[in-house]
Amino acid sequence: MAGSWSNMHDYKFSRERMVQEQILRRGISSPGVIAAMSQVPRHAFVPEEGRRGMAYYDAPLLLGDGQTLSQPYIVALMSELLEASPGMRVLEIGTGSGYQAAVLAAMGLEVYSVERLRSLYTAAARRLFTLGYDAHIRMRLDDGTFGWPEAAPYERILVTAGGRQVPQSLLDQLADPGILVMPVGQARYQNLLVLRKEDGQIRQENKKAVLFVELVGECGWRSAP
Repeated sequence: MAGSWSNMHDYKFSRERMVQEQILRRGISSPGVIAAMSQVPRHAFVPEEGRRGMAYYDAPLLLGDGQTLSQPYIVALMSELLEASPGMRVLEIGTGSGYQAAVLAAMGLEVYSVERLRSLYTAAARRLFTLGYDAHIRMRLDDGTFGWPEAAPYERILVTAGGRQVPQSLLDQLADPGILVMPVGQARYQNLLVLRKEDGQIRQENKKAVLFVELVGECGWRSAP
C-alpha cells in the first residue's frame, strides 16, 4: 500500500479506534463483523486522496455521481443483521466503493455484487483487485434491481440503497431459508428492514431509521439513464 510506515500506522490506529468507539460501543457483537471491520482498510476505498484522513470518521463520505460510502456503524450493522456464516453466498446490490463487499468477503462469504454506474464499478473492481479481495467477489455492471438471477439463489441479500419497496426479483432470488436486509421507505427517510424467508413465507422486522441514496433502476425509484 502506498504511503510511509507512519501513515499506515496512523490508519491502523484510526481503524482500531473506529471499531472500539463506533462499533463495539453501539452494540455490534458479531465476532466475524468485528474482525472484518478491524481488518479491511477503509481508507483505501476513499476515492480522493485529500479525504482519506476522514475515512474512519463517524460519517458517510461522498463517492461522486451522487453516491456515498456509508458510515462505519451502518456497514457493521447491516453486515451483522445478515446473520451470515462463512461460505454463504450473498448478493450485494450497489457495489459503490467496494468497501461493503470487502467486509463481506473478509467475513468469509461468497460475494456477488451488482453496480449500475460504470465509474464506480471500474474503480471498485480496481481497488478490490489491488487489495486481494477479488478472489472472493464477483462483480457485475447492471441494473441491480433485477438482481443477478443466473447465480441465484442467495442465502443472504444486502441492498445498499433505499427503495419504496423490496423488488420482487430480489425476493425471488432469496434462498429459503434466507435473509434480506434493505432500507425501505421514502426518498429522504427509510427504515432498515430485515426480511426472513422460511417455508415460502416472508417475515419482516423493522430495525432502524436510516437515510440512504435512492435505489435507481427499473424496479426502483426511477429508471436509470
